[in-house]
Amino acid sequence: MAKITYIEFDGTEHVLDVKPGLTVMEGAVKNNVPGIDADCGGACACATCHVYVDDAWSDKTGEKSAMEESMLDFAENVEPNSRLSCQIKVSDALDGLVVRLPESQH
Repeated sequence: MAKITYIEFDGTEHVLDVKPGLTVMEGAVKNNVPGIDADCGGACACATCHVYVDDAWSDKTGEKSAMEESMLDFAENVEPNSRLSCQIKVSDALDGLVVRLPESQH
C-alpha cells in the first residue's frame, strides 16, 4: 500500500493507504475524499479530478500525456504542478505522495 495525503482546499488532510495499481483518483473516490468529483470515472474525459502534486513528487508521478494536457485546459486555476489524478497510477514508489485539491472542480 502507498500512503497518500490528500489536502482539501481548507487544509483538511486525508491520509489514506491506496493499493498499487489504482489511480490517485480511485483512492480518493473509494475513500470519499471531498473535492475530487471524477465525473467521467477516470477516462481522462473531464477535469474534475484536478489536483496539485507536491513539488517533491512531480518527477515520480510521471509526465503528463497530450490528452491530459488537453483536458487540463478545462480545469480552473491550473498551475505547473497541476495533474489529473486519474492519470497518476499508484505504486510503492508513490508512498508518501502529497496532493492538494483546488477550491472547486467546476
